Amino acid sequence: MDSTREVEVVVVGAGQAGLSGAYHLRRTGFEPDRDFVVLDHSPGPGGAWQFRWRSLTYGKVHGMHALPGMELTDADPARPSSEVIAEYFAAYERAFDLRVRRPVDVRAVREGTAGRLLVETSDGVWSTRALINATGTWDRPFWPRYPGQESFRGRQLHTARYAGPEEFAGQRVIVVGGGASGTQHLLEIAPYAAATTWVTRRRPVFREGPFDENLGRAAVALVEERVRQGLPPRSVVSVTGLPLNDAVRQGLKDGVLDRRPMFDRITPDGVEWKDGRRVTADVILWATGFRAALGHLAPLGLREPGGGIRVEGTRAVGDPRVHLVGYGPSASTIGANRAGRAAVRDIRRLLAAEEPAAAA
Repeated sequence: MDSTREVEVVVVGAGQAGLSGAYHLRRTGFEPDRDFVVLDHSPGPGGAWQFRWRSLTYGKVHGMHALPGMELTDADPARPSSEVIAEYFAAYERAFDLRVRRPVDVRAVREGTAGRLLVETSDGVWSTRALINATGTWDRPFWPRYPGQESFRGRQLHTARYAGPEEFAGQRVIVVGGGASGTQHLLEIAPYAAATTWVTRRRPVFREGPFDENLGRAAVALVEERVRQGLPPRSVVSVTGLPLNDAVRQGLKDGVLDRRPMFDRITPDGVEWKDGRRVTADVILWATGFRAALGHLAPLGLREPGGGIRVEGTRAVGDPRVHLVGYGPSASTIGANRAGRAAVRDIRRLLAAEEPAAAA
């Protein structure tokens, strides 16, 4: 017996990008469970935010933009962002009756029949005319490979498993990575650790002054150009630099943010450079970012030779039924909101154009 269920649109992921897409589907007349379905593999609402370390309080979160149609108000800045945002997302799902199905793992998206896509999941198969992919990056932490990595006798962990600074008390810690997470980890860990060392591939660029709309547009344009060419997107932060706030200034003054170039190899008790310099360590913390979680789209053959998926707006150039929201230039909270609206607008046009042929 065929248990495949049919809908007009499947939304994969219920973080900021997925909820934005679902909201705009609902707002323009699509009914959840009848016309569209939202599938999320996380145990509860909150997207990737629910997995953030507890010391990342809501007051430390920069640029958290409200979801469309409902503001986040009266949040306690001292509470963990994982709690604040998870509660907000849960309230949002209830307010707009989005009926998110979880936990559901999407295993593959492949070509179906009659111009439809088949979405294979841990909860059965969905047949859909369009797909909003909003899977983000949290599930694909990036671990660089260096000679000797397997020989290290201490602990190695990625930002994705960082629980807070207390676990590093009395330890010698190397933090790898020049992004916002790396600097946040260093500033938190330094008061607890016996010693910290910061290494990055590129020299960090610290940005003075406010991040205004013009700078934001310029940064997004750079990322957008990469995805238009089918190259893997870089984060917006990588092209804007790190904000120079009071905490960072103090970290620079105290020597906590004294950056060293990338080491050449890992030894059983630390790291070393070609010139003979060595640092002994108990822990290597890889704050080296994430990659887009797109493995389930592999059967559609959308990846370009450059390694990315070529995207115009939110639409995959290789398949107009597929929209990537929260990918590349829309990988920010405000960008995801706008991209959700744009994707739904394009999908409505696509479905409307197909209707006469379907009725013939």
